[in-house]
Amino acid sequence: MKAEKKKLIMTLSVIITLNIFLLALSQYASADLYKKGASGAAVREIQTRLKSWGYYDGEVDGVYGSRTEKAVRYFQKKNGLSVDGQCGNLTLAALGLPTGNSGGGSSSGGGSNSGNIDLLARLISAEARGEPYEGQVAVGAVVLNRVDHPSFPNTISGVIYQHEAFTCVYDGQFDQPVAESAYRAARDAMNGWDPSYGAIYYFNPATATSAWIWSRPEIVTIGRHKFCA
Repeated sequence: MKAEKKKLIMTLSVIITLNIFLLALSQYASADLYKKGASGAAVREIQTRLKSWGYYDGEVDGVYGSRTEKAVRYFQKKNGLSVDGQCGNLTLAALGLPTGNSGGGSSSGGGSNSGNIDLLARLISAEARGEPYEGQVAVGAVVLNRVDHPSFPNTISGVIYQHEAFTCVYDGQFDQPVAESAYRAARDAMNGWDPSYGAIYYFNPATATSAWIWSRPEIVTIGRHKFCA
């Protein structure tokens, strides 16, 4: 009797272990991963994004070679991602590309709506913490205006992670705790409120070092930021 009970326990243990393994395997299989040696349309899109944002100077040929791997490493390093030269879900999301774990997207974000709000709120908090609420919404609106503009990436993540587009992505502010007001501002911007009146640029006159930004036609000033076309 004891032997049969022991055998039953061992059998159940094997079944449970196998189920856990199969679950882990299915989750891994659902994740996209592109690395050296891969090829196809997805790799071509990765190269296209990297090239348009200044990370890749090779040919867009759909082949994940050494130059593509090097460009991915450069992109990952600049955007605070784990640097391994491979395009997994986190890197794909930063590039504004669909991932195996994404579940339906919004037209303005290329990812889940809640994910877009979180990402937009993080940028608003980093760029406009301490600004009037209207100014926080305006910063979010600028991101969305860029999504709709032909000169910029067509996803929220693509706009935010575009090479050297926002200094907060590189100076550590992007990783700071997000202000509660930034989430409300992100939702208001996503719902269509645009206090910037269509602006695609903004800057703080007290800290701006680029002569070029001063040449942009000003639309409105909110708080410490000038919003420009």
